Amino acid sequence: MTYTYNITGMTCNNCVAKVKSELLKLEQVVSAEVQLDAPQATVTMDKHIATETLQQAIGKYKIAEARNVISPGADAAVESNSYYPIFLIFGYIAGVSLLVQFTKGSFNIMGWMANFMAGFFMVFSFFKLLNIKGFAEGYSTYDVIAKRFYGYGYVYPFIELLLGVAYLTNFQPLITNIVALAIMSISTIGVVQSLVKKTDFQCACLGTIIKLPLSKVTLFEDALMVVMSAAMLLYLL
Repeated sequence: MTYTYNITGMTCNNCVAKVKSELLKLEQVVSAEVQLDAPQATVTMDKHIATETLQQAIGKYKIAEARNVISPGADAAVESNSYYPIFLIFGYIAGVSLLVQFTKGSFNIMGWMANFMAGFFMVFSFFKLLNIKGFAEGYSTYDVIAKRFYGYGYVYPFIELLLGVAYLTNFQPLITNIVALAIMSISTIGVVQSLVKKTDFQCACLGTIIKLPLSKVTLFEDALMVVMSAAMLLYLL
């Protein structure tokens, strides 16, 4: 995966050489290109490195991940300062779920939530599966299970996909909601821990195709799934 960073504090070619040298000392860094004009560093890494770790490595120079750019390389992805993509996806899923209910001639809140959950899990698993390796690397930086068991990041997108199919087909609603509640609660814990520590991680909710920083929006997304699955579980009980 390749990221582009803005570097401030470099005044000469010696500074450029120093920054590049320190970045290359990091175990996960595959290559690093640093330029003085429009001071930036393009870093290719085999596992995501938090910006704060890069900052510690280069010392007095200031580093910040560049936004609204497309990083070169096969793992390039669109980066954005806004959460417009995720809100747009939520809007589409909510709208389609409403249309499904209206075609039945009446509106049922539980039916709408089941359709919403189906759309959410299937769409978000799709983005993760576009680059499952990149997702697993990013997810392992903040999820409480993935940090301990790296392989969980490879399994998680398929869990989401199966949950989406289960909600869509109304398969064992009680079991489906219990699993969804457990999975999303665990995911929420990891997000909360990272936000409390104010760590600078990329949100892995949309895989590596659209890069978004981990923030309260990520927390809202996970918490909403927890609330919906809990509400449907209570209704079934």
